[in-house]
Amino acid sequence: MHVFCPIEPTHEFLDVRHAVIAAGRELARRMPDKVTMDWWKEERGQRIFVDFNQANRDRTMAGAYSPRALPGATVSTPVSWDELAGIDPMSFTVRSIPQRLAEVGDPWAEFSAKPGRIDTLLEWWERDVADGLGELPFPPEFPKMPGEPPRVQPSRARKTDE
Repeated sequence: MHVFCPIEPTHEFLDVRHAVIAAGRELARRMPDKVTMDWWKEERGQRIFVDFNQANRDRTMAGAYSPRALPGATVSTPVSWDELAGIDPMSFTVRSIPQRLAEVGDPWAEFSAKPGRIDTLLEWWERDVADGLGELPFPPEFPKMPGEPPRVQPSRARKTDE
C-alpha cells in the first residue's frame, strides 16, 4: 500500500526523506508491535515496514488507475481511509474501475487542494538526531550518502571481536 500525502513544495528531497523517517520512527514508537523502520527484511518479522526510501529522488509510485501487467489486470486504485478496512485490492480491475468511479467518484478529485506541511516532522527529525538517531540506508543504486549506516544485512555483516 502506498500512502500519498501532497505537501507544499517548500523543501528539497532530503528534507522530505527525513520527514518521512521521522514519521515512521514515531509510528514505530507508538506501535512497536505493528510498525517497523527496519530496512532489512530479516529484522522486520510481521510488522508493517514504513519504506522511507520511497521519499527519495527518482522514486515513483504506481500511477493512480494504472493497470498491472498481471493476470486479472488489477488497477492501482486510490481509496479513502474510511474504505481501507473493507476493500479487496484484487477486486479493482480494468473492468470494475469504471463502475467504481461512477458510484463513489474519484477520491483524488480534490486531493491536492490542501497540501500539508512537514514542519513538525522536521522538528521530530532534529529531535531524533539530537538523541543519536540519524540517517538510514539509502537504496542500493544510490551513492553512499553522508552519515548513512552500512548497507549490509545484519546476518551478513562482518562480526568484530569483542
